[in-house]
Amino acid sequence: MMGCYTYRQWRAAFFFICPLIVFMAVFILLPVAGTFITSMFRDVAFLEKEFIGLANYRGLFQERRFLYALRFTLLFTVVTVPVEMLLGTLFAMILNERIPFRGILRACIILPWAIPAAISARTWELIYNYSYGLANFLILRSGLSKLPLNWLGTEMGAFFSIVTADVWKTTPFVLIIILAGLQAIPGELYKQAQVDGTTFFHRFYLITLPLLKPVLVVALLFRTIDALRVFDIIYVLTNGGPGGATSSLSIYGYKFFLSGDWGYGSTVSVVLFLIAFGLSIIYVRLGKWGSVVA
Repeated sequence: MMGCYTYRQWRAAFFFICPLIVFMAVFILLPVAGTFITSMFRDVAFLEKEFIGLANYRGLFQERRFLYALRFTLLFTVVTVPVEMLLGTLFAMILNERIPFRGILRACIILPWAIPAAISARTWELIYNYSYGLANFLILRSGLSKLPLNWLGTEMGAFFSIVTADVWKTTPFVLIIILAGLQAIPGELYKQAQVDGTTFFHRFYLITLPLLKPVLVVALLFRTIDALRVFDIIYVLTNGGPGGATSSLSIYGYKFFLSGDWGYGSTVSVVLFLIAFGLSIIYVRLGKWGSVVA
């Protein structure tokens, strides 16, 4: 098939794709390569730059704080992403139906995603406040506890507080992607399936799920990458506390950059990039791009 194209067609194709290649090289490949090169040096402010090879990586995986940050990041991703995918799919299917006030509900449900992350995190910080937060107000009024709870002061409480805030913030993003996929499915398929006497669950399993698979993979890919590099909501709510229990890889690496240790900070960034890149390849292969659903 490649030989069927003329030189002029190949030249025209290259001309149109050239801006994309330049953009990726300048804004993606060069920063990634620069970060990897920096991670090979002992690059600390006010000290002479020294090439040390993979020593930063060896030291990183021997550092207990890094292992804690890696564990928290992976656990946070494993917990939040499935919940957001499940809720996003459920709400998208509801809002895809002809229900009263559907337009208003669609506008309202995407508001959490439209709010800037720092403002959203600050709102949840006020909700979790020990003295006057809404969470403790509801707990005390309902009689579930006689004393206020220190939501952000314990490892378990801080973890689930962050998870709740993140799910509230980013579920609408998943909803928007999946709702767009649902609206692209021809309605005639459902009508024919109803004529054949299929149930709702059969229609979902045989029609909706297969045709929605590429959209689900895209939403899963975006949310996994975002969850792995989570920063702002943790920085505002706990700043990695208590005692580093909620320190993500982004928070952990940021503190090295803040102290002027560019080499070690770049090493953390490269590890985070490799994890995200590896999972992206797995998702793309699982999504079977270009396949046609029979």
